Amino acid sequence: MKDSFGREISYMRISVTDRCNLRCKYCMPEEGVENLGHDKILTFEEITRIVKASVELGITKFRLTGGEPLARRGIVDLVDRLATIEGVKELTMTTNGILLGEFAHDLKKAGLNRVNISLDTLQYEKYEEITRGGNLDDVFAGIQAALEEGLTPVKLNVVAISGFNDDEILDFVQLTCNHPLDIRFIELMPIGHAAAENHEQFLSSQEIKKKLPCLIPQEQNGVAEYYRYPEALGKIGFISPMSCHFCNDCNKIRLTADGKLKPCLHTNQEFDLHKALKTDDDEMLKEAIKEAILGKEDRHHLNEGADPIQRDMNKIGG
Repeated sequence: MKDSFGREISYMRISVTDRCNLRCKYCMPEEGVENLGHDKILTFEEITRIVKASVELGITKFRLTGGEPLARRGIVDLVDRLATIEGVKELTMTTNGILLGEFAHDLKKAGLNRVNISLDTLQYEKYEEITRGGNLDDVFAGIQAALEEGLTPVKLNVVAISGFNDDEILDFVQLTCNHPLDIRFIELMPIGHAAAENHEQFLSSQEIKKKLPCLIPQEQNGVAEYYRYPEALGKIGFISPMSCHFCNDCNKIRLTADGKLKPCLHTNQEFDLHKALKTDDDEMLKEAIKEAILGKEDRHHLNEGADPIQRDMNKIGG
């Protein structure tokens, strides 16, 4: 289905929980956040209904996010339900990787195609610092399990943070030379409680590229701009929502864990699906999803002084 600006919306990100087993500094405050509670998040039955309705509207790619999606009890069962829906062409997941070593085999068996893993540093002390307690060995085990189970291509999402991991750019790039991993540098965004601090630590994709001469351009994939080094096993990607508007190429919509559709990550606009979900009328649900797609704005305006996003990242789904 096309939105009102002619963009084909074919991709939905689904937050299955706002809970997370980490407390990353740019995602939530140190004391954590008040969880929505089990009675306020979408049930697996409701998520399945939404996916079925979305497929009929032309959405074919779905990504499960959180919080941390592997922290949602029964997540493998949800993957199994969604993977068997006719018309779902790609089912993926973004995870912090902490629990992936435990779940990778069952996720692949249930029908998950691949994973993206959030990883902002390769240094143990810095990882524990930014995640407020995470163990980097757990992530490395998750990456290895994903590769072994064929949840590929495995993509590592690296939020670029000035003064924190800008000295590790070459270390991450080196991973693509020796391992079949795609490294994607993502610009820090002014979202939630940490919006002001995020602005001060912003590092643009162009600044990163200056550290990486002789990159070979690859075919662009969605909003990511890809490059490669000769003989490398993996690629290097850049996602630049702040320094380079890619809104014209945006093909996605987001479903929050509490049943709101966000047409754009970078605005506070939301469409509530609960009224439609309380009925057995799937046509009504499709119309509600259509309304959200047609309500998608032409672009975000964060660079022009628009209000920062009110929800913290764990309540949006990345």
